[in-house]
Amino acid sequence: MQLVLQTGAHFTEQERLIKSVLRNKDAFAKRGITVPGPNSYRALVRDTLNAMSRAPASPQAREVLLDVILDDAPADRVILSDANFFRTAGTAIQKGVLYPAAPERMAHMAALFPQDDLEIFLAIRNPATLIPILFDKSIDQSDDAFWAGCGPFDIRWSDTVAAIREAAPDIPITIWCAEDTPVIWSQIIRELAGIDPHEKIVGGFDLLTSIMSKEGMERFRSYMHSHPDMSEMQKRRVIAVFLDKFALEEEIEEELDMPGWTEELVEELTELYDEDVLVLQRLPGVTLIGP
Repeated sequence: MQLVLQTGAHFTEQERLIKSVLRNKDAFAKRGITVPGPNSYRALVRDTLNAMSRAPASPQAREVLLDVILDDAPADRVILSDANFFRTAGTAIQKGVLYPAAPERMAHMAALFPQDDLEIFLAIRNPATLIPILFDKSIDQSDDAFWAGCGPFDIRWSDTVAAIREAAPDIPITIWCAEDTPVIWSQIIRELAGIDPHEKIVGGFDLLTSIMSKEGMERFRSYMHSHPDMSEMQKRRVIAVFLDKFALEEEIEEELDMPGWTEELVEELTELYDEDVLVLQRLPGVTLIGP
């Protein structure tokens, strides 16, 4: 069985994404692709992973989990989504490391499903905009707990992803940047389902609807309807043009509330993020979905 784990990250439209995937549930099911409702498995999987930090899972754990997840439905590929696979937002940064629990938890997932082909799908986000949110959500904001002598320039997605690969080397990881999500939304859904890049899906413009004006969406849909033979790359260029003109500023701009942060700091962190994405592309077993 192919077991696809959409692991967040937090604050990257992860919930909206699984809702878009679920809109295709019936069509996917006909092809052996199962998309269980998240409420049916999230707590159980989370409790199992937490317990495995204390003791190995029983030999029957896989079957018990799959019985709950699948509910007797046949499946070749199962899509599971939970931003808390790597632990909660409150512990997402500890001692200057992004998702320090992720390697151990993915190693536990590999141990739970040794007979299956696991895949990780992960949206990453510019630390310049993500760190302030995670700091606000952190259960311990003390310097020792959150930073431990590190600083924002020390936080790298590539460190976390490399650690996951080392702990669970048989699990490939597909990554995309949250900043690119509006133009690659439909591709992400298709990649999660493992279907052809040109196959029709429902919900490919769900994210656009939330960040573009009503007038913009009407014009965009009209344009798409009148140009049915566009390639995926052409569609992305069209999306970018319409967003440039009709994006809702209040939906795409954020106030960064982090003590001591300046525009210069944000710019430097953004440059480091761009460099880190290039590092990620070179990691073995990592695939980047780009715009």
